Amino acid sequence: MATEKQIFNQIVSTKNIRKITASMKMVSAAKLKGDENRLAAAIPFNAWTSNLCSEPTLVEDATFEELPEKTLIVPFTSDKGLCGGVNSFITRSVKKMITTLESQGKSADVVVVGDKGRGQLNRTHGEKILRSATDVVSPGSFTLASALASEIAAAGADDYDAICIVYNSFVNAAVYNQMYKVITPFNIHGEDGGVLPAYDFDSDKPEAMGDLYEYMIASQLFHSFMDGAASEQSSRMTAMENASKNAGEMIDSLTLRYNRARQARITTELIEIISGASALDD
Repeated sequence: MATEKQIFNQIVSTKNIRKITASMKMVSAAKLKGDENRLAAAIPFNAWTSNLCSEPTLVEDATFEELPEKTLIVPFTSDKGLCGGVNSFITRSVKKMITTLESQGKSADVVVVGDKGRGQLNRTHGEKILRSATDVVSPGSFTLASALASEIAAAGADDYDAICIVYNSFVNAAVYNQMYKVITPFNIHGEDGGVLPAYDFDSDKPEAMGDLYEYMIASQLFHSFMDGAASEQSSRMTAMENASKNAGEMIDSLTLRYNRARQARITTELIEIISGASALDD
């Protein structure tokens, strides 16, 4: 059984932890406001891509039948923990996607963003990871998204039939969903004239469309990064709030144990004093 001193030390340690988690909740709440503003600016910035690629799809209950034979999956995770299940949900979705595609006779490789996603996927699908981007600077910017797009291009994105971005989509401070977006290369030589048949190009059209494709990837990555950052902060805020609440409940429980142990010690001392006094009287 723990002594009074040990229980008291546990109470002090738990109170210190509650101070830390409460502070982290306040910091996340402040950062969430900035991430929401950046996400609000990224949505119209990325709106033009909706005419050239598919709309985001909810991962839950998805069959992934629309994905082509060879897909490059780009999951967005974080470099830091203590943010609830944002990273676990993404890696679980990627594992589900890989398993489903393999059962359909298709193949998939992964370029993972974030150290937590790399660590979790490396345990089960390490052979699928081509590259990883860690220590990503926060808050993100389009320059960072362009650098990520260059990394994806260096990983051989042109050799794949599609790029699938998996990310957390922010709904509100308490809700976020796992979504995926499919980006396919432009069909320049289609029967109907390919992409943008009514437009004339000053330079070589295949070269111009290749540059536009890379810019579209960067734009989609930028939006996904902003969406994931807001989801991460909202999840961290909720996680720290729950941690503070659990710490408070633990403090109450430890305080009750401490008071019982103290009362038992006092009672034992009183019994010893009374017994000694009775022995002297006899």
